[in-house]
Amino acid sequence: MAVFTEVSLEQAQHIATALNLGSVTDLQGITGGIENTNYFLTCTSQTGPSGPHEQTYVLTLFERLSSTELPFYLKLMQHLATNGIAVPCPKANDKGDMLHTVAGKPAAVVNKLAGRSQLEPKSAHCAALGETLAHMHLAAQSFETTQPNLRGLTWWNDTAPVVLPHLQQAQTQLLLQELALQNHTGASSAYAALPRGPVHADLFRDNVMFEGDRLTGIFDFYFAGVDAWLFDLCVCLNDWAIHLDTGEWDLPRAQALVTAYERVRPLTAAERELLNPMLRAAGLRFWISRLWDFYLPREANMLNPHDPTHFEKILRARVAKPLLLSTLAQQGTEVMPA
Repeated sequence: MAVFTEVSLEQAQHIATALNLGSVTDLQGITGGIENTNYFLTCTSQTGPSGPHEQTYVLTLFERLSSTELPFYLKLMQHLATNGIAVPCPKANDKGDMLHTVAGKPAAVVNKLAGRSQLEPKSAHCAALGETLAHMHLAAQSFETTQPNLRGLTWWNDTAPVVLPHLQQAQTQLLLQELALQNHTGASSAYAALPRGPVHADLFRDNVMFEGDRLTGIFDFYFAGVDAWLFDLCVCLNDWAIHLDTGEWDLPRAQALVTAYERVRPLTAAERELLNPMLRAAGLRFWISRLWDFYLPREANMLNPHDPTHFEKILRARVAKPLLLSTLAQQGTEVMPA
């Protein structure tokens, strides 16, 4: 992702030695996001009679998250990996510490997942994601550490006044109307009844790896937090099951994702009631954050801020055309009842 902090080979070797990873043979900055500094860290270690073994890891330096917030993410990843979910597991030193310091910044090292991101997903990819997402939600129920979704409703309310001066009148009206809806929804009894627990909260196409149709891993948990499971599902639907050029639904992909999820964990009555408000919430969340990153950028090498109009388009599409579970059921295999 964006490189805000330059890491030298000497600094990389220091962390590799502390984690018993071997000798650093390559260090490459990763482009793509705008939150943290990320590098591919390739190391060669002596593994015995078979000779040297080369392996690539991901080194992340955290630019916004504090050392008090980070243990939640690292421990959650460790918990999910231990419980059979395909996620990277943070590397610990001899003392068991998963949070380290590189170039004066809090840092972590995780294993690089096999496969590649599927940026043009088919129904089979969406089904694999839905199934894994449901298993991930259930596995995280036993995770005892808690931390709220730091990019949830409170953050939207705090950030909206900062971005509003940059908007045109129609955009301002949309943002304020949607924010009012989410504050109303958040105070409702139906919202209080939503099942919740640790969620990924940022599960876009580029945060999942595949080999063919087989999902090989989910990564980038650094927006995770305790929130409604339905919100996590809606974030996925707004990215995996739409036509990117219009924001409109691809109903077969949406049906595949929801059906696969419900085969593992059927949606509750409250979740069915709030599906469309939560789809709009997921659109609003990323529209606000992209407005913030676009109009108030930080200096970084290789920084590529996302276009905020993409999620404005998605939000308008969610307002104009709600998603009906009955419509999804008509696409093929019926969506299982709650």
